[in-house]
Formats: sequence, C-alpha cells, structure tokens
Amino acid sequence: MPLQRSLRAVAATITATLWLCATPSAWAKPFKWAGSSDIQTMDIHSQNSALGNGIHAAVYESLVMFNSRTLKIEPVLALSWKEVTPTQVRFKLRQGVKFSDGSALTAEDVVYSLQRAMAKTSTYAIYTQGMDRVAKVDADTIDIFLKNPNPVLLNQLTELRVMSKAWAEKHQSLEPKDIKGKEETYSHRNAMGTGPFTLKEWVPDQRIVFTTNPHWWGTGKAEGNVTEITYTPIKSEATRIAALLSGEVDMVRDTSIQDLARVKAHPNLKVMEMVENRTVYLALDQFRDELPGSNIKGKNPLKDLRVRKALYQAIDSATLQRVTMRGMAKPTGAIVSPLVNGWAEAVDKRLPFDAAAAKDLLAQAGYKDGFEVDFACSNNAIVQDEELCQAITSMWARVGVKAKLRTLPAVTYYPMAQRHEASIAMLSWGVPTFDALYTLQSLARTKTTGGDGNYNLGRYSNERMDYIVDRVKTETDLPVRNRLLTEGLQLHNDTVAHIPLHNQMLAWAMKKNIELVQRTDNRIDWRLIKVN
Repeated sequence: MPLQRSLRAVAATITATLWLCATPSAWAKPFKWAGSSDIQTMDIHSQNSALGNGIHAAVYESLVMFNSRTLKIEPVLALSWKEVTPTQVRFKLRQGVKFSDGSALTAEDVVYSLQRAMAKTSTYAIYTQGMDRVAKVDADTIDIFLKNPNPVLLNQLTELRVMSKAWAEKHQSLEPKDIKGKEETYSHRNAMGTGPFTLKEWVPDQRIVFTTNPHWWGTGKAEGNVTEITYTPIKSEATRIAALLSGEVDMVRDTSIQDLARVKAHPNLKVMEMVENRTVYLALDQFRDELPGSNIKGKNPLKDLRVRKALYQAIDSATLQRVTMRGMAKPTGAIVSPLVNGWAEAVDKRLPFDAAAAKDLLAQAGYKDGFEVDFACSNNAIVQDEELCQAITSMWARVGVKAKLRTLPAVTYYPMAQRHEASIAMLSWGVPTFDALYTLQSLARTKTTGGDGNYNLGRYSNERMDYIVDRVKTETDLPVRNRLLTEGLQLHNDTVAHIPLHNQMLAWAMKKNIELVQRTDNRIDWRLIKVN
C-alpha cells in the first residue's frame, strides 16, 4: 500500500474511533412523527417535492448540503471541490463510504446518479441545469463539466442524491419512474443509499419505517440518538393532534392552526415556529385558447393581463391572514420569500385589495358579468389549503367570477396539475437552492426542455423573462446577477405571471423530550434528532 494511502487509512481509523467515543449514551430510541400527506415515490429523481426530498435524505445523501443551523454549504459525500476551469469543477469524494448493503460507494455511482437526474423521466432537471456531462477522474474523484459557468452549482447539488448503479441495474431501475405515468419501477417502492437510515417498510398512505444503517460512514459523529423512525401520513387535522396528545406520535409537523393554542398550553408539549422559505400562490392557464369547463367559448380570459390583475385585486389577503390563517402566514407580493437571493422590498409589495377596481378591470376586458372558471386545490398539502381556496372562491364570486372549486389529495393533485388539467391551481413553492433562479426558471421561464419551465403550470411566456433567466444562469458578476434576479421578480409581478398569496409559517408540535433543529425549508435533519 502506498505511504500516502496508508496514512489516510490510519487517519480514518483514528477519526472513526473518536466519533465512536462521542456516541450519545442512550443510542436506542424510536422517533414517530406525522404529517398531512404521503410521499409520492421513493425514487430520488422521479418527483421533485419538498416532503419527498426531505424524507429521501434519511436514506440517500448528496455531495454537499446546507448546514441545518447556518444554511452554509458543507461537505457530505464530497470532501472538497475546486474549479479547474470556469466550466470544469472537480470533486474529491469521501473515502470509506458504503451503501446500506455493504457495497462501497464509487465514483461510477456518483457519475451515474448525476446523469440519472438528467434523464427524460426525471423532474430534477432544474438542479442539473448548466451541466454538460459528468466524468470519473479516478476512484475518488469526479469532474462536472458545465455548458457555461454556473454560479449556483453547489446550491443545486444539495438536492441531487446518490444511488448505487449496481443496485439500479439489478432491479431494472436505471431510469427514474415517470411520475406522470402509471408504470412502476423497483426504485419507486424501495430504496438503498449511503445515508444514516435504511428503508424498512413503506405502506403507502399508512406508514414509512426507517432503521439505522449499520454501514453509515457518520456513525458516532451525529448528535442524535434515534435508531428507528416511523412516519405516519394523517390527513385529518383532528386525528393528527389526537395522535400527539395520546402519545402515539412524538411530533406533528403539519400542526393545524386551530389546535396551536391547545398544544402550547399542554404541559408535556411544545411548539417550534418560524417563517418558512415557501410561497403559496395561484397558477393561471395562460396557454390554452379556450378554458375547459368555462362558459366563455373561443377565448381564454386568463390570457388578459386585466383579468389576472382583477383576480389578484379581488383577494383580500389581510382577511386570509387574519381569519383563514389565524396569523400563521405573511402576505407577500413576491413569488419568493425574503430568504431567497434576489428578493428586495420593492418586489414584495402586493397589488391593493380593491373589489371595485377588480370589477372595473373585468369590464374593461369584456367580462362585466364575470365568467366561470375551473379552480383546483389540494386538501392536505398546504396549510389550510382547502379553507384558503374556499375563501378565495367567495371573494371572486363578489366580483362576478364563478370559480368551480374541486379539491384533491396531494398524491393525485400534483400529477393532475403537472398534466396541465387545471385552469387555476393553488400551489406552494419552496426554494431549496435559496436563489431566485430556481423559482424564475421553474415557474416563469417558457417551458422548453430540462429545467426551463418544468413547473410552469400556467405555461406563462415572456421574452424578457426568458432572457433574464438565461442570463442569470451563467452570470458570475454577482452584483449584476442580483440586479437581474430582482428585475425578473419585478417583471413577474408586473405581468401577473402568478398570483402570490403569502409565505407560510411553520409550526412543529412535539413532546418536550424531543430535541431537533427546525429548518426554514421545513426539513428534518435526521442526524440531529434526540429523544431524551
């Protein structure tokens, strides 16, 4: 064995010994938690959703991640990285990492996983934007080659997790499951990664159970003491809280607003609150020439800027905040939260609530008697989602717009929305990269290929927006780039690409013996959970 490799092996042994010495004394604790909806898949490149990505992180790891306390990029499967050229970035991989079946992580696995995220059936192209190809340099090194310089490459890599190529080949899962289709792959129901936990069981709509990964490279280093995690999706708000009060679960992440006061008053419970990096908004079909189910034939009212402004100004956001959300929301005029790079106070100003102005705009657009329109909403994915949509429906009715509301559970709602089957849809959008490019490219860029417009459900299209997005992808002069991002956010407002509603507030309710870190992206860091 070469001397350098030998010294590294000795250092690794010493480090592992020190980690084991730091292991918490009571390492044998189960953790049970509940939320409002189930994940849609265990495939890490199939459906880009906040809940799924957070749960996947228990089993699968990425090259880098945002530190849960500082939100700064820190190493995970990559120990270091450097820019070889402006379009070539080299990553040194952590040595000694194993998958939960005991097989070693290789550079080939990383190359395969990043390329898998670029597959046609993947919805993770937004995180691979700018990548040209990935190549193995040696057993511990890979290079990512870029089409152009990418100022947010590391941010994007936080959401690209690594799968075993051999495992995928063995189980005919080389390509991600097409989330819009009905065909299943092995990777849809099963998982095998390098993370702190392994998937023991997933019974859709009933439970997901994880147990500790005996081969995890970080064993002994983590602060937590949990050996088994059980997630239970419970749609009913009353039933979720009842499970917490009875001790059936240790934590409820989606705490109902109606129960917050009761939970806070309970002697054995506590609540953690913060503003989430997530914006609730309405997407409007600006593509079809005629809206399905509308009484307006031969044209689409939502293509008219005056109509979109009318719908916006008919919404009383103060009432939604005070009555529907009971203060657990922050009204916004921006499509991103203040935590996102590119946000500015100027782009956070809402159009004023004004029913009379809304009626006048509708009349100017030729709809003095209003019109009928399909309105779709989830009923278990966003805080107070069904109640919000009911309130908005009533507000629109006052200006003559008859929204035909239909609500669906998240597991069927999102695939439906992605098939463009809703004229107006309420959605929420987090920004895992903490950079506005992620939002503008996904929601406001003309839908083409890859990440461009991949969640542009209204199929909004604007030449200036496309120019801004494409320029920001490669602009390395940060002051120039930030000005462009802010311009893009303002253009989004001026053209009412979507109707922003508010930034959600997080409310995690749990037993007082639970210790964890609340993240603004509503993720649980599985390594940091302590049950005392």
